[in-house]
Amino acid sequence: MPISSAPHRDTDPRHQDVPVRERLARIVPGIRAHVPAGRIAVVRLYGPISGGGRSSTVVELAAHLRGARRVPGVVLDIDSPGGSASASDDLYLAFERLARAKPLVAAIRGTGASGAYLAALPARRILANPNAIVGSIGVISAGPRLPRLLDRAGVTVSVRKAGRLKDMGAPWRDESDEERAKEQELIDAIYEAFVARVAAARRLPVERVRELATGEVWLGTRALALGLVDEIGDLERAVEVAAGFAGVAAKSSRVRLRQPLLGRLVDRVAGRAALAIADEIEARLGDRYRGM
Repeated sequence: MPISSAPHRDTDPRHQDVPVRERLARIVPGIRAHVPAGRIAVVRLYGPISGGGRSSTVVELAAHLRGARRVPGVVLDIDSPGGSASASDDLYLAFERLARAKPLVAAIRGTGASGAYLAALPARRILANPNAIVGSIGVISAGPRLPRLLDRAGVTVSVRKAGRLKDMGAPWRDESDEERAKEQELIDAIYEAFVARVAAARRLPVERVRELATGEVWLGTRALALGLVDEIGDLERAVEVAAGFAGVAAKSSRVRLRQPLLGRLVDRVAGRAALAIADEIEARLGDRYRGM
Protein backbone atom coordinates (compact mmCIF):
# COMPACT_ATOMS: atom_id res chain seq x y z
CA MET A 1 0.00 0.00 0.00
CA PRO A 2 1.60 3.31 -1.05
CA ILE A 3 2.42 5.75 1.71
CA SER A 4 1.96 9.46 1.12
CA SER A 5 3.13 12.38 3.24
CA ALA A 6 0.27 14.56 1.97
CA PRO A 7 -2.30 15.56 4.62
CA HIS A 8 -5.50 13.56 4.70
CA ARG A 9 -8.45 15.30 3.05
CA ASP A 10 -12.02 14.50 4.10
CA THR A 11 -13.87 13.76 0.86
CA ASP A 12 -17.24 13.01 2.44
CA PRO A 13 -19.59 15.62 0.87
CA ARG A 14 -21.53 15.80 4.13
CA HIS A 15 -18.42 17.21 5.83
CA GLN A 16 -17.42 19.80 3.23
CA ASP A 17 -17.39 23.39 4.53
CA VAL A 18 -18.62 22.23 7.97
CA PRO A 19 -16.64 23.56 10.94
CA VAL A 20 -14.78 20.96 12.99
CA ARG A 21 -16.74 21.87 16.15
CA GLU A 22 -20.00 21.28 14.32
CA ARG A 23 -18.79 17.90 13.05
CA LEU A 24 -17.77 16.93 16.58
CA ALA A 25 -21.22 17.89 17.78
CA ARG A 26 -22.65 15.21 15.50
CA ILE A 27 -20.30 12.58 16.93
CA VAL A 28 -19.89 13.35 20.62
CA PRO A 29 -23.09 13.99 22.59
CA GLY A 30 -23.12 17.19 24.60
CA ILE A 31 -20.70 19.30 22.53
CA ARG A 32 -22.47 22.52 21.59
CA ALA A 33 -21.50 25.29 19.20
CA HIS A 34 -21.36 28.86 20.45
CA VAL A 35 -24.42 31.06 19.99
CA PRO A 36 -24.41 32.37 16.42
CA ALA A 37 -23.71 36.09 16.28
CA GLY A 38 -26.79 38.27 16.45
CA ARG A 39 -29.08 35.72 18.08
CA ILE A 40 -31.01 36.25 21.30
CA ALA A 41 -29.67 34.03 24.06
CA VAL A 42 -32.29 32.04 25.98
CA VAL A 43 -31.33 31.17 29.56
CA ARG A 44 -33.41 28.61 31.46
CA LEU A 45 -34.34 29.16 35.09
CA TYR A 46 -36.16 25.93 35.88
CA GLY A 47 -36.97 24.21 39.16
CA PRO A 48 -36.30 25.27 42.76
CA ILE A 49 -33.67 27.94 43.35
CA SER A 50 -31.01 26.65 45.69
CA GLY A 51 -27.69 27.96 46.86
CA GLY A 52 -24.34 26.57 45.84
CA GLY A 53 -23.42 25.24 42.43
CA ARG A 54 -26.71 25.57 40.59
CA SER A 55 -27.42 29.26 41.23
CA SER A 56 -23.75 30.20 40.96
CA THR A 57 -23.68 28.61 37.50
CA VAL A 58 -26.55 30.84 36.36
CA VAL A 59 -24.83 33.89 37.89
CA GLU A 60 -21.65 32.99 36.00
CA LEU A 61 -23.62 32.55 32.79
CA ALA A 62 -25.25 35.98 33.25
CA ALA A 63 -21.81 37.56 33.69
CA HIS A 64 -20.56 35.80 30.55
CA LEU A 65 -23.53 36.99 28.47
CA ARG A 66 -23.11 40.51 29.77
CA GLY A 67 -19.70 40.72 28.12
CA ALA A 68 -20.50 38.65 25.00
CA ARG A 69 -20.48 41.09 22.08
CA ARG A 70 -22.04 38.53 19.73
CA VAL A 71 -25.16 38.30 21.97
CA PRO A 72 -27.43 41.36 21.45
CA GLY A 73 -30.10 40.41 24.02
CA VAL A 74 -31.20 37.77 26.51
CA VAL A 75 -34.48 36.07 27.39
CA LEU A 76 -34.99 34.38 30.76
CA ASP A 77 -37.13 31.28 30.29
CA ILE A 78 -38.66 30.86 33.76
CA ASP A 79 -40.50 27.91 35.28
CA SER A 80 -39.59 27.95 38.96
CA PRO A 81 -41.40 28.16 42.32
CA GLY A 82 -38.52 30.11 43.89
CA GLY A 83 -36.44 28.85 46.77
CA SER A 84 -33.53 30.14 48.80
CA ALA A 85 -33.84 33.84 49.61
CA SER A 86 -30.10 34.47 49.39
CA ALA A 87 -29.69 32.54 46.12
CA SER A 88 -32.69 34.34 44.60
CA ASP A 89 -31.19 37.67 45.61
CA ASP A 90 -27.91 36.63 44.00
CA LEU A 91 -29.75 35.95 40.74
CA TYR A 92 -31.57 39.28 40.98
CA LEU A 93 -28.27 41.17 41.27
CA ALA A 94 -26.69 39.22 38.40
CA PHE A 95 -29.65 39.85 36.10
CA GLU A 96 -29.76 43.51 37.15
CA ARG A 97 -26.17 43.94 35.94
CA LEU A 98 -26.99 42.03 32.75
CA ALA A 99 -30.03 44.26 32.10
CA ARG A 100 -27.84 47.37 32.33
CA ALA A 101 -25.62 46.01 29.56
CA LYS A 102 -28.20 44.77 27.04
CA PRO A 103 -31.94 44.10 26.61
CA LEU A 104 -33.25 41.49 29.05
CA VAL A 105 -36.76 40.05 28.75
CA ALA A 106 -38.35 37.49 31.09
CA ALA A 107 -40.85 34.85 29.97
CA ILE A 108 -42.76 33.04 32.72
CA ARG A 109 -43.63 29.75 31.10
CA GLY A 110 -45.25 27.76 33.94
CA THR A 111 -44.41 29.24 37.33
CA GLY A 112 -42.63 32.46 38.23
CA ALA A 113 -43.18 32.66 41.96
CA SER A 114 -41.37 33.99 45.02
CA GLY A 115 -37.62 34.08 44.36
CA ALA A 116 -38.13 33.30 40.66
CA TYR A 117 -40.36 36.36 40.35
CA LEU A 118 -37.70 38.38 42.18
CA ALA A 119 -35.10 37.16 39.66
CA ALA A 120 -37.34 38.32 36.78
CA LEU A 121 -37.75 41.88 38.08
CA PRO A 122 -34.67 43.40 36.40
CA ALA A 123 -36.04 42.46 32.96
CA ARG A 124 -37.06 45.33 30.72
CA ARG A 125 -40.29 43.47 30.04
CA ILE A 126 -41.92 40.49 31.79
CA LEU A 127 -44.22 38.21 29.81
CA ALA A 128 -46.31 35.36 31.16
CA ASN A 129 -48.37 32.58 29.64
CA PRO A 130 -52.06 33.19 30.33
CA ASN A 131 -52.26 30.34 32.84
CA ALA A 132 -48.79 30.75 34.31
CA ILE A 133 -48.52 31.00 38.11
CA VAL A 134 -47.16 34.40 39.11
CA GLY A 135 -46.51 36.09 42.44
CA SER A 136 -46.00 34.56 45.89
CA ILE A 137 -44.37 37.79 47.05
CA GLY A 138 -43.42 36.90 50.58
CA VAL A 139 -40.91 35.12 52.78
CA ILE A 140 -41.22 31.94 54.80
CA SER A 141 -38.96 30.07 57.20
CA ALA A 142 -39.90 26.60 58.38
CA GLY A 143 -38.21 23.69 60.07
CA PRO A 144 -39.06 20.70 62.27
CA ARG A 145 -38.87 20.69 66.06
CA LEU A 146 -38.15 17.20 67.35
CA PRO A 147 -37.53 17.32 71.13
CA ARG A 148 -40.54 15.16 72.07
CA LEU A 149 -39.73 12.61 69.37
CA LEU A 150 -36.14 12.43 70.58
CA ASP A 151 -37.33 12.03 74.18
CA ARG A 152 -39.51 9.07 73.22
CA ALA A 153 -36.59 7.53 71.35
CA GLY A 154 -34.28 8.06 74.30
CA VAL A 155 -31.96 10.31 72.30
CA THR A 156 -30.13 13.24 73.86
CA VAL A 157 -28.10 15.90 72.07
CA SER A 158 -24.97 17.36 73.62
CA VAL A 159 -24.19 20.95 72.57
CA ARG A 160 -21.21 23.14 73.34
CA LYS A 161 -21.28 26.63 71.91
CA ALA A 162 -19.84 30.12 72.17
CA GLY A 163 -22.42 32.76 71.35
CA ARG A 164 -25.88 32.84 72.87
CA LEU A 165 -27.75 32.35 69.56
CA LYS A 166 -25.24 30.12 67.81
CA ASP A 167 -27.61 27.13 67.68
CA MET A 168 -30.71 29.14 66.79
CA GLY A 169 -33.01 26.93 64.76
CA ALA A 170 -31.66 23.68 66.17
CA PRO A 171 -34.35 21.00 65.66
CA TRP A 172 -33.57 19.05 68.83
CA ARG A 173 -35.14 21.64 71.17
CA ASP A 174 -37.93 24.21 71.25
CA GLU A 175 -36.97 27.76 70.30
CA SER A 176 -36.82 30.53 72.87
CA ASP A 177 -38.78 33.78 72.71
CA GLU A 178 -35.56 35.62 71.86
CA GLU A 179 -34.83 33.26 68.98
CA ARG A 180 -38.39 33.55 67.69
CA ALA A 181 -38.15 37.35 67.70
CA LYS A 182 -34.75 37.33 66.00
CA GLU A 183 -35.90 35.02 63.23
CA GLN A 184 -38.98 37.16 62.63
CA GLU A 185 -36.72 40.22 62.42
CA LEU A 186 -34.68 38.53 59.68
CA ILE A 187 -37.80 37.47 57.77
CA ASP A 188 -39.26 40.97 57.98
CA ALA A 189 -36.04 42.51 56.65
CA ILE A 190 -35.96 40.15 53.65
CA TYR A 191 -39.65 40.81 53.04
CA GLU A 192 -39.20 44.60 53.05
CA ALA A 193 -36.32 44.31 50.56
CA PHE A 194 -38.50 42.13 48.31
CA VAL A 195 -41.38 44.61 48.47
CA ALA A 196 -39.08 47.55 47.71
CA ARG A 197 -37.63 45.82 44.65
CA VAL A 198 -41.06 44.93 43.29
CA ALA A 199 -42.22 48.54 43.82
CA ALA A 200 -39.18 49.98 42.03
CA ALA A 201 -39.18 47.51 39.13
CA ARG A 202 -42.92 47.58 38.51
CA ARG A 203 -43.29 51.32 39.24
CA LEU A 204 -45.91 50.69 41.89
CA PRO A 205 -46.38 52.46 45.24
CA VAL A 206 -44.81 50.52 48.11
CA GLU A 207 -48.14 50.38 49.95
CA ARG A 208 -49.81 48.90 46.88
CA VAL A 209 -47.12 46.22 46.67
CA ARG A 210 -47.64 45.41 50.34
CA GLU A 211 -51.32 44.82 49.55
CA LEU A 212 -50.23 42.30 46.92
CA ALA A 213 -47.37 40.80 48.96
CA THR A 214 -49.48 38.32 50.88
CA GLY A 215 -47.72 35.25 49.49
CA GLU A 216 -50.65 34.48 47.18
CA VAL A 217 -50.31 33.69 43.48
CA TRP A 218 -52.30 34.66 40.40
CA LEU A 219 -52.68 33.39 36.86
CA GLY A 220 -50.84 35.33 34.18
CA THR A 221 -53.91 37.21 33.00
CA ARG A 222 -54.67 38.45 36.52
CA ALA A 223 -51.00 39.29 37.12
CA LEU A 224 -51.17 41.51 34.03
CA ALA A 225 -54.17 43.36 35.41
CA LEU A 226 -52.34 43.84 38.73
CA GLY A 227 -49.27 45.27 37.02
CA LEU A 228 -46.95 42.40 37.94
CA VAL A 229 -46.24 41.50 34.30
CA ASP A 230 -46.26 43.56 31.10
CA GLU A 231 -47.75 41.25 28.53
CA ILE A 232 -49.39 37.89 27.98
CA GLY A 233 -47.16 35.89 25.68
CA ASP A 234 -45.05 32.79 25.29
CA LEU A 235 -41.32 32.23 24.89
CA GLU A 236 -41.41 32.88 21.15
CA ARG A 237 -43.08 36.24 21.75
CA ALA A 238 -40.45 37.07 24.38
CA VAL A 239 -37.71 36.44 21.82
CA GLU A 240 -39.50 38.78 19.41
CA VAL A 241 -39.69 41.49 22.09
CA ALA A 242 -36.01 41.15 23.00
CA ALA A 243 -35.03 41.17 19.33
CA GLY A 244 -37.07 44.33 18.82
CA PHE A 245 -35.24 46.05 21.67
CA ALA A 246 -31.89 44.93 20.25
CA GLY A 247 -32.73 45.73 16.63
CA VAL A 248 -31.97 42.23 15.32
CA ALA A 249 -33.92 39.40 13.70
CA ALA A 250 -36.06 37.32 16.06
CA LYS A 251 -33.78 34.28 16.17
CA SER A 252 -32.63 32.62 19.36
CA SER A 253 -30.38 29.94 20.79
CA ARG A 254 -30.54 28.32 24.20
CA VAL A 255 -27.29 28.77 26.07
CA ARG A 256 -25.58 27.25 29.07
CA LEU A 257 -22.08 27.21 30.44
CA ARG A 258 -19.95 24.60 28.73
CA GLN A 259 -18.67 21.81 30.93
CA PRO A 260 -15.37 20.09 30.17
CA LEU A 261 -15.89 17.12 27.85
CA LEU A 262 -15.05 14.61 30.58
CA GLY A 263 -17.62 16.18 32.93
CA ARG A 264 -20.32 16.02 30.26
CA LEU A 265 -19.57 12.39 29.50
CA VAL A 266 -19.60 11.50 33.21
CA ASP A 267 -22.95 13.29 33.66
CA ARG A 268 -24.39 11.43 30.69
CA VAL A 269 -23.20 8.04 31.98
CA ALA A 270 -24.47 8.82 35.49
CA GLY A 271 -27.85 9.87 34.11
CA ARG A 272 -28.21 6.66 32.12
CA ALA A 273 -27.21 4.61 35.16
CA ALA A 274 -29.84 6.36 37.28
CA LEU A 275 -32.52 5.67 34.67
CA ALA A 276 -31.48 2.02 34.49
CA ILE A 277 -31.71 1.70 38.29
CA ALA A 278 -35.13 3.37 38.30
CA ASP A 279 -36.37 1.00 35.58
CA GLU A 280 -35.09 -2.00 37.54
CA ILE A 281 -36.80 -0.81 40.75
CA GLU A 282 -40.05 -0.24 38.86
CA ALA A 283 -39.85 -3.71 37.31
CA ARG A 284 -39.19 -5.37 40.67
CA LEU A 285 -42.03 -3.47 42.36
CA GLY A 286 -44.32 -4.40 39.50
CA ASP A 287 -43.49 -8.07 39.97
CA ARG A 288 -43.94 -7.88 43.73
CA TYR A 289 -47.33 -6.18 43.68
CA ARG A 290 -48.72 -7.64 40.50
CA GLY A 291 -52.45 -8.33 40.74
CA MET A 292 -53.15 -5.75 43.41
